[in-house]
Amino acid sequence: MDRQPLIEHIPALRRYARALTGEAWAADDLVQDTLERACTKWRLWLAGSDLRAWLFTLMHNLYVSQLRHAGRQGELARPLDLTELDADPPAPPAQLDAAIDLQRCLLRLPQEQRIVLLLVTLEDLSYAEVARIVDVPIGTVMSRLSRARARLQELMEGAPAPAQADASAAPALRRLK
Repeated sequence: MDRQPLIEHIPALRRYARALTGEAWAADDLVQDTLERACTKWRLWLAGSDLRAWLFTLMHNLYVSQLRHAGRQGELARPLDLTELDADPPAPPAQLDAAIDLQRCLLRLPQEQRIVLLLVTLEDLSYAEVARIVDVPIGTVMSRLSRARARLQELMEGAPAPAQADASAAPALRRLK
């Protein structure tokens, strides 16, 4: 097995894992597990097919499996929803880059939306590649991406979570002819 093609994808795997997990140590563990799985399952990769997409598929499946396992073990009943906390984490000092806020907002997106958003925007994968990685139809990828972008924009602009919105306020209606 030639290790060079595998090594070339490590920075992208680390970047995606970090954005996915939100923790440097968890991202490093996920990348390590992914590389270990790739080495043990190397014969399952079809020569000539997209190695990058195969590695991201392995990482996605490992991440989802880890979340399920943690839930069964009682370690994590469900992913942390920051909107349920009594107070938002303290805002970074104004002189810091907005990247910290972006990371916090990304972690507030639902997992399935965050995964698709990161694969398309951060890793520049096509909709078809993302659909293969997460094992959903292309239309679902497009829908999740659209919802993720809209929600991320709301979060970055400081809009409240949907559950926090004033339920008594009637939505504005437009008359269409």
